Amino acid sequence: MEYNDQMKNRVKRIEGQLRGILRMMEEENDCKDVITQLSAARSAIDRTIGVIVSSNLVECVKHAEENGEKNTEELVKEAVNLLVKSR
Repeated sequence: MEYNDQMKNRVKRIEGQLRGILRMMEEENDCKDVITQLSAARSAIDRTIGVIVSSNLVECVKHAEENGEKNTEELVKEAVNLLVKSR
């Protein structure tokens, strides 16, 4: 699968969030603020997983249709399993 710039930029933003959280911890910021930022990072990761899984599903379905395969239901089940496993 090819990961586009949008996906890579999402991960770079998450990386920046995590560095910021670590800095907050080193500066002994308030627990509530750290947890808020950790929660935001987790949400960003969840959204990124969704983008990657959905993009992969689209690619797989297109490929299956181009090759005359009719088993797209199995592809959808696999995508859903990936999303469930990520939680």
